[in-house]
Amino acid sequence: MPHISLGNDAPGIVGPMLYRPETAKPLNALVDVLLRADNTLSRGERELIAAYVSRLNDCEFCGSIHGAMAAEQLPGGQEQVAQACVNPHVADVSPKMRALLAVAAQVREGGRAVTAEAIAAAHQAGASDLEIHDTVLIAAAFCMFNRYVDGLGTTALPNEEDYVPIAQMIIEAGYGGVITGSPS
Repeated sequence: MPHISLGNDAPGIVGPMLYRPETAKPLNALVDVLLRADNTLSRGERELIAAYVSRLNDCEFCGSIHGAMAAEQLPGGQEQVAQACVNPHVADVSPKMRALLAVAAQVREGGRAVTAEAIAAAHQAGASDLEIHDTVLIAAAFCMFNRYVDGLGTTALPNEEDYVPIAQMIIEAGYGGVITGSPS
C-alpha cells in the first residue's frame, strides 16, 4: 500500500503519475527520448540498461517492467535479460553492452563513482560518446525513477508475466500513451 493516498490502485510508477499528471508528462517525455527515440543502441539494449539499474536498486516494479520491455525487444528474450541483470560479465550480450552496463552500475553507485577506466573500456568495446552519454543519463534517470516508485511505497504486480501485456502496450503506444491513453 502506498505511503500516501494516490487516489488510484495503479501499480508502480503509474500510480504516482496518475496522481500528478503534470509531472508525468515531462518524465514520460524524457523516458520516451531515452528509451524509444532513434539511437545507435537498440530499444532493447536501452531497456536492458534501465532494467539492470533498477534491479541493482532493488526496485521490483521498474526492474520487472523494463526487464519485460527488454525481453520483448532483444533476440535472447527473458533469458538474456535475466543473465545480464544477474551477471553481465558472462551474459549473452555484446562486449560493448557489457562495458556500458559496467558504466551504468557505476552511475548507480554515484556520479563520481564513474571511472575514466570504465569510460575507456566502453570506448575500446566500440561505444560512441553518444552511447556513453545516453547510458549515463538512462542510469541516472532510473535511479530517480526507482526512488520515486519505492519512496512512495507503490505496489508491484504479483507475477513477472503480468508485466508482459504492459510492456507490449508501451512498445505500441510509448510511455506517455500508457498514462494519457494517447500515443507519444
